[in-house]
Amino acid sequence: MATQFPSDAWVKALMQELNHSQAYAEAAKNWEGDFYFVVEPGGTLTRPVVLYMDLWHGKCREAFEAADESVKTPVFRLSAPVATWKKVIIKQLDPIQGMLTGQLKLKGNLVMVMKSINAAKELVASCTRVDTEFPV
Repeated sequence: MATQFPSDAWVKALMQELNHSQAYAEAAKNWEGDFYFVVEPGGTLTRPVVLYMDLWHGKCREAFEAADESVKTPVFRLSAPVATWKKVIIKQLDPIQGMLTGQLKLKGNLVMVMKSINAAKELVASCTRVDTEFPV
């Protein structure tokens, strides 16, 4: 059964996928940094949704839908409209290309992200394994 994106259930399903992925564990073994993934409204999504993920050395230690951006102070914030997130999740848009072209807006150290391109690719690969229903 498909999980609605964006939601607490979806980000928890992604956490399970990441934590079962040997490829992600290897690609992100040196990664240290948590994220807010901010999904801006579009289609039937009428409000911004903030998904939090604590990514640490190839594992996701925590993942949830935050009530708002004051809940945590993550190292990174990545935001985009829901339609852009859909393109990333279904592999129509590479996340690094999305950041470099401004389709995905990053707050945080871009150099650190660029050094972990394989981790980003494996994160997206894990997204594609979550049976997802989009609001667009």
